[in-house]
Formats: sequence, structure tokens, C-alpha cells
Amino acid sequence: MRKTQFAEGQFYHIYNRGTDKRKIFLDDADFQRFLLSMELMNDEQNDLMSQWKDFKTANPNADLNSFPRLSLGKRKPLVKLVCFSLLPNHYHFILEQAAEKGIERFMHRIGVGYSMYFNKKYDRSGALFQGTFKAAEIKPNKLLYLSAYVNCNAEIHGIARSDAYRWSSFPEYIGKRKKGLCDEGKKAILGNFRGAEDYKKFAKENARHMREKKLDEKMMLE
Repeated sequence: MRKTQFAEGQFYHIYNRGTDKRKIFLDDADFQRFLLSMELMNDEQNDLMSQWKDFKTANPNADLNSFPRLSLGKRKPLVKLVCFSLLPNHYHFILEQAAEKGIERFMHRIGVGYSMYFNKKYDRSGALFQGTFKAAEIKPNKLLYLSAYVNCNAEIHGIARSDAYRWSSFPEYIGKRKKGLCDEGKKAILGNFRGAEDYKKFAKENARHMREKKLDEKMMLE
């Protein structure tokens, strides 16, 4: 039985990585497919992905903005995405539960759906992720700090500058991406700052400290 019991209106740090630390994203199309899952599988209705595939087959040049099911304004999300970061071999989310068992349902759909996509694409079988996703409830005084950790995770790991990294929510937070997956959820974070630039300074400064600490710990172990 999972130790963390999810409650509506509470925030959680959700994360997982590839089995045997393997990469779970091998090209841009993989990142994009995972983001599509995050968009279409976050709904009480559980067949939006299949509806989208049918719509895309009939309308090859269509994008999500023209998908009728998304434009009706009647969606019932399972979770609010507060922030996220997708790295080559792992991912991080901060989620707020919006419906009963919303986090469990959302993460199950994403895990199963993406694993099936990945295994078919790369002609493999077996588990893709390292067991069930990990989860920890976030204490109110840690929420802002954790948002910086998740948003700037690529920079903390030395992969890319966080403000230029496409596969995270940080560009949404600092105004470089006008519309995104965290339009509602990010309000819980940005409401504590004077504006996007103020948050950017806070997040980048904390990311620098986290990266330095990570490097210090690595040096101590070598």
C-alpha cells in the first residue's frame, strides 16, 4: 500500500526515472509525446488520446488548438499541473490533486500509455520506469523552494540553462511560453511574487545553490 495518501487541494512532488537508470526520452518526438499525454490524459474522460488520434488521422495538419474536445471548455481535470521537468532519464512534477484519486489515475494513464508508445517505437518489451512513481507531500513552507528545484532541474543537472530548456514549465513561468500546461497550477507559485522576473530571480538563485551543493556532494564521494 502506498505510504502517501493523496488529498484534494494538497500539493505533491511526483517523480520517477527509467528502469536501470536508462533514458526514457531518446529524441524530441518522445518528449513531445509525453507532453501530449500530460495534456490529454488529465481529464475525467479517459479516451481523449484515442479521440485525438482519430481526429489527427482525419485532419493531418491539425494541432491541439483545433481539437474540438479541448475547445469546448467542459474539461474536468484530474490534477492541476503546478510545474514539471522532463529530463532524458527521469521526470519531476508538482501536482495538486483536483479529483478523487486524481493523481493515481493521471499517473497510471501516463505511465502505461507512454510505456506502450516507447516499447512499440523502439521494439522493446518490459517495464520502462523504475517501479511505481514516487510521491511526497509538500509542506507549505517548502512549495516555492520545490518549484525552483523542479522548474530548474535541467540546470541543476548541468544539461541546459533552465530558461532555455523546452521540456519544462519554467518558460511558462517567465513569460517565454504564452500558453502551457500549468496555466492554472502556476498561480499557486507566482501569486507569492511581484511578477515573472521576480520569480525568475528567485528560482535561478536557488537552482545555483542546489547545483553547487550537488557538485560539493559529488566531490566528497570521489
